[in-house]
Amino acid sequence: MPVNFTPGPSQLYFTVEGHARKAFREGVPSLSHRSAAFEKIYGHATEGLKALLQLPAGFQILFAASATEIWERSIQNLVAESSLHFVNGSFSKRYFEIATQLGKHALKTEVPAGQGFAPYTPAASPELIALTHNETSTGVALPLDFIHAFRNHHPEALVVVDAVSSLPYPKFDFDKIDSLFFSVQKAFGLPAGLGVWIVNEKCIARAEHLQSKGLPIGTYHNLPTLVANSKKNQTPETPNVLSIYLLAQVVEDFNKKGVEAIRKETDYKAALLYHTLQKHPIVKPFVTEARVQSQTVLVAHTGTATAEISKFLIQHGLQPGDGYGENKKTQLRFANFPTHSKETYELLVDLLEKYEPAN
Repeated sequence: MPVNFTPGPSQLYFTVEGHARKAFREGVPSLSHRSAAFEKIYGHATEGLKALLQLPAGFQILFAASATEIWERSIQNLVAESSLHFVNGSFSKRYFEIATQLGKHALKTEVPAGQGFAPYTPAASPELIALTHNETSTGVALPLDFIHAFRNHHPEALVVVDAVSSLPYPKFDFDKIDSLFFSVQKAFGLPAGLGVWIVNEKCIARAEHLQSKGLPIGTYHNLPTLVANSKKNQTPETPNVLSIYLLAQVVEDFNKKGVEAIRKETDYKAALLYHTLQKHPIVKPFVTEARVQSQTVLVAHTGTATAEISKFLIQHGLQPGDGYGENKKTQLRFANFPTHSKETYELLVDLLEKYEPAN
């Protein structure tokens, strides 16, 4: 099988198969979510994530079906009237659309795909700021100082960050954000089917306040119910027990390696590919401003050679990700996750340098 560079579902982390075999030997997939064994698995996963992400006290880690669900739950639980969304691609746009579908007064600041945002000047007083750290569709990453500045811009608002295709790479300042979420099928190298939602006490208080006013905040996956169960290392309903178990194991692997080592490797691999794209005669970086180039999802503009380049790489054991949406036929995307080794990235750039058009 070729190495999968698609940015989700992406290549499985190399230890996942062994962990899955052990899980089946031990009967993990059929555990009751009210059992002591499951509570141990839940605690293993959440404590490992707290260490990996260097979460301060006061943050709760919750599980949902996907990050898509968390888009909806975050709006339901944290917004009575208004949210402000920064839109620069398909996924940040979808978060905005969900807020409008839920009947909120959703505002947006939008720039063309592939571009970053100009310095922000406060013009409204939203309850929630929705920021997509890494726009998977375009390969644009918001600089951390841009994200962290919203605490000063809107001190009363909740700052919520979609970090679906970037964690555990970015080092967020958790004094400057209130909520963070991701899915496991991207940089954590796991099968799809689990979303992770991280919230602080300010988020929990907001949801409880909205609930006390009789506003709808959802049912079994509302924030107060999720938090009440998480304090017992449980979930409101039968969750994806196997996925939580595998997450706990992979997070343990990451912690053994060290998050700083993961970050350094990510920077090295990204620098290799961007350098190759910048000097390549045909394949070019889609995001041209270095300040906002993603380190974890690198997008190449391949034009009319897209299908040919993809075929060439597949023949050599590398499966690039297609472009997204209207750019499907003119771009290729390359995930740069912990599962993608330095050696694989070195092979990728060697092949791109050797590629010559058929005609």
